[in-house]
Amino acid sequence: MPTLTLAGALNNGLRAAMESDPKVVVMGEDVGRLGGVFRVTDGLRARFGEDRVIDTPLAESAIIGTAIGLAMRGFRPVCEIQFDGFVYPAFDQIVSNLAKLHYRSAGRMRMPVTIRIPVGGGIGAVEHHSESPEAYFCHTAGLKVVTCSNPADAQVMIQQAVAADDPVVFLEPKRRYWEKDEVDPVVLGIAEADARAGSTTVPAARVPAPLFSSRVVRPGSDATLVGYGPMVRTCLDAALIADAEDGRSLEVIDLRTLSPLDLEPVVESVRRTGRLVVVHEAPSNVSLSAEVAARVTEQAFYSLEAPVLRVTGFDTPYPPSRLEESYLPDVDRILDAVDRTFTY
Repeated sequence: MPTLTLAGALNNGLRAAMESDPKVVVMGEDVGRLGGVFRVTDGLRARFGEDRVIDTPLAESAIIGTAIGLAMRGFRPVCEIQFDGFVYPAFDQIVSNLAKLHYRSAGRMRMPVTIRIPVGGGIGAVEHHSESPEAYFCHTAGLKVVTCSNPADAQVMIQQAVAADDPVVFLEPKRRYWEKDEVDPVVLGIAEADARAGSTTVPAARVPAPLFSSRVVRPGSDATLVGYGPMVRTCLDAALIADAEDGRSLEVIDLRTLSPLDLEPVVESVRRTGRLVVVHEAPSNVSLSAEVAARVTEQAFYSLEAPVLRVTGFDTPYPPSRLEESYLPDVDRILDAVDRTFTY
């Protein structure tokens, strides 16, 4: 199978989505001629033309507002927000309009808008270029929120998001854009409906998972690590070290979907391991880790051998780039939390 970067896999997925549906349009700041600041949309304008790959003004509220109008007319807009910290000018359009139009119209008006947002730190960026805004959107009824952690998922999940009839906030871990992995070309272009039903042309083992599902990415028996986006790789690294140095078998679960949450694999895992550590870059206060901890405690309380522990960013503004290594969760902090679960 070919090897692609995560950015290249997203590019493949967007190209496949545009080829399969002429109503898919890509829009955002510098997505056309430049190919995006991270080159995720590179080559799309040359292939599909400036009417379908649109360079917009530097106005995030206008980008989302225009996408809402296009969706009303039957298009499937894919909006790029250049950096996570730039999404806030569009927050009113996303929360007050995009998320609610389906409800307000009693289901008659669908909003198939995909909002791509590079998120997180780890690239030494300046202020407003490293944020973790996922909790804001997960709190909003009417929005779906997903995040990929590897190239194989990225290629398929972006197609599934574009094919969805609900608005999807698609979070891309910017520090993982250049990491490479194998990507199955057979699944390129498979729609989510085909994935659910089982494709007649693709072997069952190669049919991708549904969009709104989490997944065990490393089996284990002693404790469970749950992460998403950029932290999945860090959790896998921690699991490797725990196995080599301590002989501990850590199960790693990639949430993939943040709203709706798919916690069945997490609860099933905790019932076997008895220990859970949840990891993400965002601050801990009123966060995804708090929600995961609460729900797992409700559903698997008598299986827990220790409290659910969390390894997160701190409840402060994101720091200057020279301090971000002290802010971001790392392998040492994860393994320390795992050690603490074994002291109970």
